[in-house]
Amino acid sequence: MVILIKSLEEIDGIGVKTAELFHKLGIFDVYDLIYYYPKRYEILKRSNMSLVADQERVVVDGIVECQPTMVSLSFKLKKVLFRIFDGRGIYHVVAFNHSYLCKQLHSGMKVIVIGKYDQMRNTIVASEVRLGELCDKVQIEAVYGTTEGLNRKIIRRAIHFSLKSGLEVEDYIPDYLISQYHFPTKLWSISQIHFPVDSVSYRKARQRLKYEELFLYLMKINYFRMCLCQDTHAIQREFDELKLNSFIETLDFSLTADQEKALEEIKDDLISDRRMNRLLQGDVGSGKTIVAFLASYINFLSGYQTALMVPTEILANQHYDNACKLFKNTDMQIAILTSSISRKNKEKILNQIGNGEIDLVIGTQSLIQEKVEYANLGLIITDEQHRFGVNQRNELKNKGSFPDILSMSATPIPRTYALTIYGDMDVSNIRVKPAGRKEVITYCKCEDDMFEVLEMMKKEIDLGHQIYVIAPSIEKGNSDELNNVLYIKEKMQIAFGKICRVEAVHGKLGNEEKNIIMKQFEDGRISILISTTVIEVGVNVPNASMIVIFQSNLFGLSTLHQLRGRVGRGTIQSYCILISKDKCERLQMLEKSNDGFFISEYDFKCRGEGDLFGVRQSGEAFFKIADIRKDFDLLVRVKSDVDDFFNCHFGDVKYQKFWDCLAKLNGLN
Repeated sequence: MVILIKSLEEIDGIGVKTAELFHKLGIFDVYDLIYYYPKRYEILKRSNMSLVADQERVVVDGIVECQPTMVSLSFKLKKVLFRIFDGRGIYHVVAFNHSYLCKQLHSGMKVIVIGKYDQMRNTIVASEVRLGELCDKVQIEAVYGTTEGLNRKIIRRAIHFSLKSGLEVEDYIPDYLISQYHFPTKLWSISQIHFPVDSVSYRKARQRLKYEELFLYLMKINYFRMCLCQDTHAIQREFDELKLNSFIETLDFSLTADQEKALEEIKDDLISDRRMNRLLQGDVGSGKTIVAFLASYINFLSGYQTALMVPTEILANQHYDNACKLFKNTDMQIAILTSSISRKNKEKILNQIGNGEIDLVIGTQSLIQEKVEYANLGLIITDEQHRFGVNQRNELKNKGSFPDILSMSATPIPRTYALTIYGDMDVSNIRVKPAGRKEVITYCKCEDDMFEVLEMMKKEIDLGHQIYVIAPSIEKGNSDELNNVLYIKEKMQIAFGKICRVEAVHGKLGNEEKNIIMKQFEDGRISILISTTVIEVGVNVPNASMIVIFQSNLFGLSTLHQLRGRVGRGTIQSYCILISKDKCERLQMLEKSNDGFFISEYDFKCRGEGDLFGVRQSGEAFFKIADIRKDFDLLVRVKSDVDDFFNCHFGDVKYQKFWDCLAKLNGLN
């Protein structure tokens, strides 16, 4: 009899406490459960014990030779001992904290033991013991991410129960494409992902689920883009273009051709009858911020407020200082809103934002708090927008009545990545750097070259220049001492403390202390600043001529390129020193190129989309089963199919479930 279930508690063996453990994994119902795909697979094949090396993983099935006994090593640690005969030899088995085996097993039972083989003691240290025997056919078994108290056996059993309960799953591939590609059913495919019959069935199921995942995501992007194009609620601005041109003429530098083109594209969006959803991307130091500020000035001239959200207080303070200097001779009112602002000042700023006295507000996530209400928000700018989750950006977007959206990124996006993650956005690129900037010279050095590196640093300090020193962590961990900020600060104090001031800034410092140190570095009172990647984006100190990055092999190339962008901000020749234990071919790419677009493509091919920025970003729409790097050919095919589907079937009632689903996914009414 088929039993339809929905909640986890309806599954055999799952009570309230076990359900809470599933919740920790983000599993709240049976649909979350069946879409909780394995992180890897194990091959269950009988080991040939005569060929097994010491400490190698083995899979042995046989007969229990004696009743298991339990030995208590401590209050929390117990071990179960028994012997197993596999038809050729007898092996001792040790299973730690598997006390239930004493009741479950008895002499003569058939069991499968999985573990590591200790050759000297002829002992298998078991990670798992299960009843039964192996079939001659190779078994593929799923391995899931777990949490304390919830093992993969419980997860596997719950998924098996759910799939056998008669669940209905929605299929999001149109019938004609299912026929065209001879796709199996979705439920069969999900079942094969969790319980593969063989490698052929597994590959067929995986390809089908990848296709649907990419299809639905690209459908969502196309639908969102179409809705934006048809949006009749867009703000239609009118402003005095002569005032904009006069302001640009007062700048003490000329805009590059790329900056002028990007500004023109943004201006056209702002005065058009559809909402802007544009990504402004450019290499480090290419001058994106001035373009964004000019966009906020256009918005101000049109009578609307602008909100600029950045990921860190350091960057917020810098943008605020720069905006105040830039607009000091205009009527534009500017405020900063961060968590470190006093309660009294915050209330004053909130009132000014609410009654329209503030034209440009710059801040961190404080800008999306419930208390922040805007009088007439017309433009939202997010800087380094990949660092914000989708929900954070949407919360800010919902603060105004149909505001335009401008996102900035100093990490050039590879075309593969842009096609998926930013496929709903128009893109403006700034490739050319402002005149007078010299290319940063990069050197790859080994730790054995430290004396040479210190001499190079001394030369820059003697010239009156400043230096960044970067480490991956704050405190010493299990690895090399040169990984951490505090140890390196001690060594730099010994080397340079008598001739200049050395300070460190990192995430464990309070915001006020961090801001003070950064301000002193900007003012030239600190010569060597040691930091984690907290200074990766936005910090602008033209007198900083060198950045030294320890354990650089631990970072992605795009992250290193971002860090390199902290120097070379002025007219002085600047240097980037990449230090690693040994020569690294991947790092040598940075010696050869300063082109962030080229580097991001190379980094993408080597590391994949999740590591593009050095760490996997939370909040973005990364896929459960597809990989846009490995599956690029499939992605291109799916995009073509999605475009055809939109062109031929948009609005067709036959596919109403698609349009309803997409409207729900996009939060559109």
